[in-house]
Amino acid sequence: MKKCVSLLMTGMMVLLCSCETVSKHEGATTGAALGAGVGAVVGAVAAPKGKTVEGAIIGGLAGALVGGTIGHYAYDVKRNQAETNRVYNFSGREATARIEEVSISPKTVKPGEKVATKLTYAVLTTSNLPVKVKEVREIYFMGELWGNPEVTVERTGGTYVSDLPIILPKDARKGTYKVKFTVLTEMSKDTREATFTVQ
Repeated sequence: MKKCVSLLMTGMMVLLCSCETVSKHEGATTGAALGAGVGAVVGAVAAPKGKTVEGAIIGGLAGALVGGTIGHYAYDVKRNQAETNRVYNFSGREATARIEEVSISPKTVKPGEKVATKLTYAVLTTSNLPVKVKEVREIYFMGELWGNPEVTVERTGGTYVSDLPIILPKDARKGTYKVKFTVLTEMSKDTREATFTVQ
């Protein structure tokens, strides 16, 4: 399936169109950068064996992270729908998502090394229909946005753990980076933050 994304680079007025094949169990995404703007990325979303996910990683890296790469996105199912609804005592009608935990490992890295950005969240619904969920990871350095990879997927009710690794450029600037994790559905939004340090 071909995915095509057109992005207007704010401030640079550069129109970029990038197309990539999205298939199950394959693909890695490389961050592209145009000057000081955030580069556009379209890459594969990996699914557990036997399952297919329709989606693509969109976003990129810039500034202090130019030259870094966004790796292979993957997820696991932690709890099924019935277990998740029981944990939250959920019986509502509108599908919502709640972040349970975010983590970055390792917490301290060197330029050129990889950090795993893990996100655990619950999709709460009493319907058997899939829910459109957007996962966003915004990376800040010295108060400025330097990366914004995101993926939109369809999830049935349950608890999910997703991982999006980021390989830092070999000349990554030293200091503390903040990652703002956001999960959105049509009726909900939840956000958490975590940090890592480049030494």
